[in-house]
Amino acid sequence: MRRVAKWLGYLAGGLATLVLLLAAGVYGASEARYRKEWPVVAKPVTVQRDSATIARGAHVVHALGGCTSCHGDNLAGTKMIDDPAFGRIYALNLTRGKGGVGSTLSDADFDRAIRHGLAPTGRALKIMPSTDYANLSDEDLAAVIAFVRSIPPVDNELPLSTVGPVARALMVAGKIPLLEAEHIDHERLHVLSVSRTPMAGYGAYLASVSCKGCHGPKLNGGRIANGPPEWPPAANLTPAGPTKTWTEEDFRRLLREGKRPDGSAVNAAMPWRHFRNMTDDEITAIFFYLRTVQPVAT
Repeated sequence: MRRVAKWLGYLAGGLATLVLLLAAGVYGASEARYRKEWPVVAKPVTVQRDSATIARGAHVVHALGGCTSCHGDNLAGTKMIDDPAFGRIYALNLTRGKGGVGSTLSDADFDRAIRHGLAPTGRALKIMPSTDYANLSDEDLAAVIAFVRSIPPVDNELPLSTVGPVARALMVAGKIPLLEAEHIDHERLHVLSVSRTPMAGYGAYLASVSCKGCHGPKLNGGRIANGPPEWPPAANLTPAGPTKTWTEEDFRRLLREGKRPDGSAVNAAMPWRHFRNMTDDEITAIFFYLRTVQPVAT
């Protein structure tokens, strides 16, 4: 019995050592990726401060980009995740108030953060959906910057974000794209502007900014990469999915009221409360575009 107990002790000790080594490896690998600096030179963008530009920026922020989902209705920052195992992640206070970054970021810094997912230091921001915002035109990016600079300052000092062991392990395993800067072509060219007409071309632009982050690059739905585990899979928006029989009015009702054609409510994870601020032409453009995409199974 003593010999068995002795070997069980060796086994337990070996397993504990293995766990510690694995934990150290995960921490080291994730920390190296957090600390990596990306030498991205932001493209100069001319930011006008006229009322029309600011109004367009407000529309992009509130209706298209869903920025208030993380940064709050007043863009003063919020706590996004509070879980010791996963981490404590805070969206920044974007205003010029105490604790905010609005008075310290240059236009180029805003560009790097929004379209490249990078902090002024060059390090990747955590859970910043820049793979979507990388598609913003220069005109819309400048409008967003103009709007953010125009909002009233709000005092809101937030703690630094920390990432827990579960999130680190999932990131190292390639299960969650925690650092979206790693998945962006930082050398890509951005369009100067887009034609805002109720046509499929404008719908493709809107879908790239507003829809593909959850529904996938092919819009065929499935598990939402950066979503909490309790979120349901995103719907398949291609003609291979359930929306293939929807009318334009059905689609409009979904975005305006959060209801399917049968009257059932969509899951609260669907940010229709933001999208209901889209114009009729924008909803029409997306609907027409979805009718042109390749049918792909989920």
